[in-house]
Amino acid sequence: MKIAIAGLGLIGGSFAKAVKARTAHSVAGFDRSEAAGRAALEAGAADSLGVAGFAEADIVLVALYPRASAEFIRAHAQSFKRGALVVDLCGVKRFVCERVAPLLSDSGLAFIGGHPMAGREHSGFDHALATLFDKADMILTPNEDTPAEALRTACDFFLSLGFGRITITTPERHDEMIALTSQLAHVVSSAYAQNPLARDFSGFSAGSFGDMTRVAKLNEEMWTELFLLNKDFLTEQIDVILKNLKDFRKYIAEGDAKRLREKLKQGRLIKETLDVT
Repeated sequence: MKIAIAGLGLIGGSFAKAVKARTAHSVAGFDRSEAAGRAALEAGAADSLGVAGFAEADIVLVALYPRASAEFIRAHAQSFKRGALVVDLCGVKRFVCERVAPLLSDSGLAFIGGHPMAGREHSGFDHALATLFDKADMILTPNEDTPAEALRTACDFFLSLGFGRITITTPERHDEMIALTSQLAHVVSSAYAQNPLARDFSGFSAGSFGDMTRVAKLNEEMWTELFLLNKDFLTEQIDVILKNLKDFRKYIAEGDAKRLREKLKQGRLIKETLDVT
């Protein structure tokens, strides 16, 4: 097959590298950065550059920010090969799916929202890895117009790149869950890192400080867009954690060992049921 990838940063670049390393598919790449495009060609991650190559692609992957993804798809949909499968790879799904799914269906194209659950604390093609998606989850949000064959093609394609599991859900459920599992974690990490004492941590941490601050090293442009496009679900999750923090503060301030112990026990028991390290 011929694969087209719009956006050759960390995610798009890793997809390009994985396609070339794991399959016999060809890759047509596009990035607004000429340097990223040249790097992809030199690394053998792309066989050609330019949107013109998208006209022959069987699968089009769009690895741009949400607003840019919707704009790119709407601008170029008429030039995509009829019957092609288009998958956006954004971290929010409702915004993009609502804007492009009807358009692509009317244009004879299959569309599926997608979100690879993998990343690094670095951005750009230079940090892209062919192994980034090994054993990772891939979330797909097909719509009612998505042909069953297109969904099977998408599942087979992503599994061939090293993903360990495909999760199929709705854009709404995706955004609700991602508000907890990803976005809230980044909000909390950033807030924690902004403590005035944080700069003096050296010599006072056995690892917890590093764990809590790891995802504070983020791309603020991208995450600002993701947070605001999912503000309803994200603010709900912030309210939940604020309630728990207020409970902890109350029990500690009042010296209430019984309720503090029970609150800590509750968190431990929940953690023990979660299949996550």
